[in-house]
Amino acid sequence: MTDPIATTVLKATGLHRTYRLGRVEVPVLRGVDLEVKEGEWLCVLGASGSGKSTLLHQLGDLDRPDRGAIAWRGRDLSDMRRRERETYRNRAVGFVFQSYHLMPELNVLENVMVASMVGHDPFAWRSMRSEAAHRAEELLDAFGLGHRFSHRPAELSGGERQRVAIARALVNGPDVVLADEPTGNLDVKTGEGILEVLTERHRLGLSIVMVTHDANIAARADRVVKMVDGAVVEDAQVAPEATH
Repeated sequence: MTDPIATTVLKATGLHRTYRLGRVEVPVLRGVDLEVKEGEWLCVLGASGSGKSTLLHQLGDLDRPDRGAIAWRGRDLSDMRRRERETYRNRAVGFVFQSYHLMPELNVLENVMVASMVGHDPFAWRSMRSEAAHRAEELLDAFGLGHRFSHRPAELSGGERQRVAIARALVNGPDVVLADEPTGNLDVKTGEGILEVLTERHRLGLSIVMVTHDANIAARADRVVKMVDGAVVEDAQVAPEATH
């Protein structure tokens, strides 16, 4: 369970987001407030269309709100310059998507290392490459993929691909991992393995924000936020006996 006085890593205040489909405006977020504490596992639970994935994209600066603010360690993202926001997306947060988003032309090790490469010129990367490879290898070994370094994504199972995606999300040592239905494309047994990987990292102090529609997955978290029609309708701590 997270310390209630722990540092706030991410804070969203009054987020609104509306998309236009042809002539129709579709409100997706309607004044969402949210805080993520250091070392907390927060699940955002809701049905399809409730706005939970849009909220995750806002927190990760993949999309921007029409109104409202997002602060990282007390600093509003809107006050940052372009390069600082790029650094935020690459270093402060790590993304895990339902569909993996691995690069098919790269092998497993390269897919993890590519996150370390972003934002560096070729000369700087040359001096950093060995250290980045070492970090990537350590993560892949920890996830049981030490024998897969040279394999391409097409040669991996779904569970293996998602473990590679998690390693990529962690390789830069982010403050928070943002996970969008990370078991959604996996069978129950394989999905359980992915949740165990994330649970172990959480025990080591990783902050996680995960969106899901599955209440059983949400029960693993420290706190659950429920969304309906773009608004938070419940925010509650998970009872210790409910967690694994």
